[in-house]
Amino acid sequence: MEKVKEIQELFKTKQLTLGSVESFTGGLFAKEITAVPGASSFYKGGFITYFTEEKHRLLNISNAVINQFGVVSKQVAEIMAKNGREILAVDCCVAFTGNAGPDTMENKPVGEVFIAISSKKQTKVLRYHLKGDRQNIQNQSIALALEELTKLL
Repeated sequence: MEKVKEIQELFKTKQLTLGSVESFTGGLFAKEITAVPGASSFYKGGFITYFTEEKHRLLNISNAVINQFGVVSKQVAEIMAKNGREILAVDCCVAFTGNAGPDTMENKPVGEVFIAISSKKQTKVLRYHLKGDRQNIQNQSIALALEELTKLL
């Protein structure tokens, strides 16, 4: 909660807006951000694109990219963040794609996640190999994204 308050102050001070595109986190990032009063001053909203088809339909990620790299990939994370930023008309967008388990997916191990943060200046994609159960991997991913947001600003 403290990290979200810090992010809220940073975004408000710099008059920036934030959006999110989530897959395996299923809206947990948005929930964390909006749990703090005043989130509407900087957080515009987001997408939960859990199903591959929705990544294609809502975020304009080509089937060719998805077929070549898989949805759990640096390439898809980057496009999710960039296209999310444009579609949501925000200054910064955070995107999550990964495998939180319980089984291997696309030959990607449980715990392999990609977090992308796109701003007008740059898009940064981070790859992690996290340990734990599904909920733990989701929670770790949210914490990592919040930490990266404070570094970005």
